[in-house]
Amino acid sequence: MQSLTCRLTVALLCLAVAASASAEIVQATVTGGVVEGTASDGVSSFKGIPFAAAPVGPLRWKSPQPVSNWTGVRSAVQFAVPCAQQGARHAFTSEDCLYLNVWTAAASDSERRPVMVWIHGGSFVSGATSGPSIDGTQFAKGGVVLVTVAYRLGAFGFLAHPDLSRESGKGSGVYGIEDQLAALRWVQANIARFGGDPGRVTLFGESAGAIAATLLAASPQTKGLIQGVISESGPGTFLPPISSSPTERTGGAAYSLAYAEELGKQFLKRLGARDIASARGLSTDSILALKPEDTPRFWVVLDGDVLREPNFDAYSSGRFTDVPVLVGLNSDEAAQDAPASFTTGQFKWMMRIMPCSEQGSSLLELYPHDTDKAALRSLKDAVRDNDYAWSAWTWAQLQSRVGHGKVFVYYFDVRPGPKSAGAWHFAEVRYVFGNLGGEAGSHDREISELMRRYWIRFAQSGDPNVPELPPWPAFTSDSPRAMTFAQTAGAQPFPGLAKMPAFDSYMSCMRERARHGGERATLRSWLLWILSAVVVLGTGWLILRSRRRPAAPA
Repeated sequence: MQSLTCRLTVALLCLAVAASASAEIVQATVTGGVVEGTASDGVSSFKGIPFAAAPVGPLRWKSPQPVSNWTGVRSAVQFAVPCAQQGARHAFTSEDCLYLNVWTAAASDSERRPVMVWIHGGSFVSGATSGPSIDGTQFAKGGVVLVTVAYRLGAFGFLAHPDLSRESGKGSGVYGIEDQLAALRWVQANIARFGGDPGRVTLFGESAGAIAATLLAASPQTKGLIQGVISESGPGTFLPPISSSPTERTGGAAYSLAYAEELGKQFLKRLGARDIASARGLSTDSILALKPEDTPRFWVVLDGDVLREPNFDAYSSGRFTDVPVLVGLNSDEAAQDAPASFTTGQFKWMMRIMPCSEQGSSLLELYPHDTDKAALRSLKDAVRDNDYAWSAWTWAQLQSRVGHGKVFVYYFDVRPGPKSAGAWHFAEVRYVFGNLGGEAGSHDREISELMRRYWIRFAQSGDPNVPELPPWPAFTSDSPRAMTFAQTAGAQPFPGLAKMPAFDSYMSCMRERARHGGERATLRSWLLWILSAVVVLGTGWLILRSRRRPAAPA
């Protein structure tokens, strides 16, 4: 194999005349030193580049610190291990995990290609930047510089505690989000060396990654770091903050700092740690060894600094990063969470006893439930509409009214089989990245190519429209339309449009309750709590899982 050992500017130019089709060696100088990646088929990839110091020992539960310089050439040909997390999906994880990956097909560092920064999903407790679904090769071939970012998870990324808040002087519990900000700052300082334009950075993600991207769009700390946001199936981000919880589970709404600090105190007691200093002395394995039922549900926190206020309030008052937005959802988001059986009586009962029951009765009328089969379908539809559709609807409404950047909405309904009721959570990711696998048919590949071209065009210009593709109208209050990807692609009315006014009324009631006593913020949370209570009473009902854990890292 012919070896190319030169700085990126020269190395990428050398690719054009490289005689071998095998992977070649390429180098780039970044913050900290020189990294060495590989190039194949016109695309250079650099994996496992550190963007911050290892958050271990005394740096556990602290804001990310600058990366230390290294000597010589650092290998960047393999993914770093995933961030420490419970579960057996990854054979090995580590707290030393603040690394990112870059794919580029730029021929020189003067090209200034648009940049897309991906945040993986996994409910803020799992996930990784590796995996076949999110390989960035096809994006790079399409003209962007693609970056995937790791961030601290679970207790390591989202533990709030009064001692940590006093230590920082500004709140606690958003270390994982701060990691993402540190990665964005790394992009600003280094991405030009990969042919990327630091002035055209689009932040995008799915599920928890979409929640993070959505919350960061409302954070003052992203000003100048991003020029666009894409949110794929990001639930609940416009709901009121959660200040109390009967189950310590959530579906998207952020925790209040006070509530998160209480969970943090409970967590230290379960660890047997008398204070933060002693907790920092514990091994990674001892923290991960706690059983899930003994671990509070870690989630994003309104810490008062990075995340200052709920998204609804930030957008309603004009305090947000005003950039173009592309947001959407899948047609059967709750498919993997649904109980095996469900009855019409159970559906009626749940809708009637939930908070804001008057609005719940109005919602009940919108969902067929005359048979058990219809009730089960309506349960899944209600979760989808509450968790995903309403947040997308609300964000689109607010952005179109008070923002200068345009907003575009999509609805993904490519079904995996004839018996499927729709596209499940995470199903769109491999289409967006163009990593469908050999079993994909021609229609799947056409939709994948179409979606990726829209996403790339949005990253280039803040508008997904390409002259030769079906037109994608911007969302407005007067014309609330969404691009639907199904058997064909085309603009249609916003999915569930007729239900959104009822959800507006329900959520308005829930915001008032949150202001006057910290009621649970989501319909889904109450459905889970009610179903859990029924199980405790011995009826044997199967319950919705507290949070989905997708089969592959999002």
